[in-house]
Amino acid sequence: MTPSRFRAGGPDEQIRVAVGETTLGSVLVATTEQGVCAIELGDDPDGLLRSFQERFHAATVVGDDPDFERLVATVVGLVEHPRRAAADLPLDVRGTAFQERVWQALRAIPTGSTSTYREVAAAIGAPSSVRAVAGACAANHLAVAIPCHRVVRTDGGLSGYRWGIDRKRALLEREGALEPVSPAPSPR
Repeated sequence: MTPSRFRAGGPDEQIRVAVGETTLGSVLVATTEQGVCAIELGDDPDGLLRSFQERFHAATVVGDDPDFERLVATVVGLVEHPRRAAADLPLDVRGTAFQERVWQALRAIPTGSTSTYREVAAAIGAPSSVRAVAGACAANHLAVAIPCHRVVRTDGGLSGYRWGIDRKRALLEREGALEPVSPAPSPR
């Protein structure tokens, strides 16, 4: 899908979509003929679907079939076990040239590792574009497949994540990039 067709809500596009469940909440998975165009996390499956349908208001959105269900199960597996490689997922990536450079750099961050926004900016040859890198991370609609959860602040702290800091922390813990946070002791 071209950027102009994307901005127009996907006219003449057929997009297959389904919502699955993970231990981190609901996951919406959508594909075009080119590949997976959305992997989005949230608490409200109906809200995820509504938001997606608003964004692609001019597209024909269709439900799933057995082959698509297998793809959704693969994506659920990536959320549950993000150490698995997402490289074999065919992706339909839609963004500006800058965003796509950032997203490619994110895919190069090894599982179980993190990188800072500054390091990503340097990796794409735009060291003064730290805020723009953060904006590209926020514009990512392909959770886990384009691992923006692996980008942290310069001090190593967690910062914004489109799908919530708790999900970011959980994904990094599952990858082994963070030590699990112990619950606070209960008062006696």
